[in-house]
Amino acid sequence: MPVPAIPDAGASPVPRHVAVIMDGNGRWAERRRRPRIIGHRAGARAVNICIDYCLQRGIEALTLFAFSSENWGRPEDEVGALMKLFLNALEREVDELHRRGVRLRFIGERERFAPEILARMRDAEQRTVGNHALHLNIAASYGGRQDIAHAARALAEEVAAGRLRPEQIDEAAIARRMALSDLPPPDLFIRTGGDHRISNFLLWQLAYTELWFTEILWPELDAATLDRAIEDFAGRERRFGLTSAQVAPSSHPLHDRTDA
Repeated sequence: MPVPAIPDAGASPVPRHVAVIMDGNGRWAERRRRPRIIGHRAGARAVNICIDYCLQRGIEALTLFAFSSENWGRPEDEVGALMKLFLNALEREVDELHRRGVRLRFIGERERFAPEILARMRDAEQRTVGNHALHLNIAASYGGRQDIAHAARALAEEVAAGRLRPEQIDEAAIARRMALSDLPPPDLFIRTGGDHRISNFLLWQLAYTELWFTEILWPELDAATLDRAIEDFAGRERRFGLTSAQVAPSSHPLHDRTDA
């Protein structure tokens, strides 16, 4: 009986891809009796801390959940302020990201954004497309269920057009049509703000991701918090559905056998 391929489980103490839900901006502001938008502005500074950290530690990809598809239902004034903040960030930060070798791209239903923001998003992606120091992915107007539905629709269209047979649809076919299919899945998921859920973020991609939660609110993020997350990640055994023996160092006989 063939032995399954052994994933490279926990080979590096540093994750290749980190995904983050940046939660707690509004509560951070409310605790200071300030408008919620002040919290979002403070959160923008934490984004830069996270980017700096990834560049320093050699993390290849960082995916940030900036604005969910459900967030459009928030109060109109808050959504408007967030859009203005988003536009200002695109105008202010892209030059520096490009200088540092960061590739920027956006995932989600971008057609819901105003034309001015859409143009800035396209310009940022085009300008940084050749960079490799860090893949910075911004999930904006994004939902994990929406992502899966888009992949399913793409497959259905290919079947209807005669380019694909239903029996050819498998996990790999779906995965190729998901957002970020050209990157390794996230190794580590971080959520600030105290809630212990993934909130419709990268539902497909997080299947075997290590989850790490903290009570710290997003504007309070610092390098020490990220160090704790990385240290916790480095101490975990990633088995990917296998046994501890199967993911042990390659001296184990299972690693050298093709049948049993």
